[in-house]
Amino acid sequence: MTSIVIAAHNEAAVIGRCLDALLADARPGELDVTVVANGCTDDTVQVAGARPGVRVLDLPTPGKSGALNAGDDAAVGFPRIYLDADIVLSTAAVRALTEVLESGTPSATVGRELDVTGRPLLVRAYFAVHGRLPVMRDGLFGRGVVALSEEGRARFGRFPELVADDLFLDSQFAAEEKAHVNAYAAKVATPRRTGDLIRRLIRVRGGNAAMRAAAARGEVTVPVRPAARSSWLRDVVLPRPWLAPAAACYVGITVWAALAARRAGDGGAAWGRDESSRIADNESAAQR
Repeated sequence: MTSIVIAAHNEAAVIGRCLDALLADARPGELDVTVVANGCTDDTVQVAGARPGVRVLDLPTPGKSGALNAGDDAAVGFPRIYLDADIVLSTAAVRALTEVLESGTPSATVGRELDVTGRPLLVRAYFAVHGRLPVMRDGLFGRGVVALSEEGRARFGRFPELVADDLFLDSQFAAEEKAHVNAYAAKVATPRRTGDLIRRLIRVRGGNAAMRAAAARGEVTVPVRPAARSSWLRDVVLPRPWLAPAAACYVGITVWAALAARRAGDGGAAWGRDESSRIADNESAAQR
């Protein structure tokens, strides 16, 4: 039985389609799905609870790490998939991930497709570079889907009280221990406005910095992937010089967000996300 843990904070607009896709072709007893609503003020609990066979936990306090730990405590099977509530993953994709993990690979994810439809020029320019970074191709993050075998999950105990859960999971495994099931892709919604993008980057950079600081203090016991500061130039722009104008936008936005993140010092466990990609009528995360 494959267990799927979904941490959900005010996800009423998207959790229904997420669960419907998961369960559409599932055989009885094939999937063990836990939605952990945490600090919700909308109808997330009601929407998730309306899906037969879905276990719903309702935590009063928002926080993704706490939700993931609660979901792990309730889950009963392996492999285990950690899925963001705004990502649509089909039963077929779950089976493909399960097959890869059962072959001996401890971690896996799917491919990634960035949705930049209707976004402003600066957002499209940023992702023209960001989407081509090797780290985004080879890592477990940036897709909202991370699948672990039982052996892979045994690499760590509890999720730490930090924002960067995806960087934490990625750091548990060497490059050869990460499988990418590219026959399936998570369609990831990009921010709708430049300000939304910058706010997202501030949260991500603050969370990543806090994770690396925790590792330096010995609070995280695995090596955390270092930041590849010049990868945008070496790996993206030099092989594709026509992207130089987009790279100028990328660097400007990245530096701005990095300085703002340093001032904010935001690396805690509270939710902090881009709400613009979770508009109810926007197909912000659909599987190809």
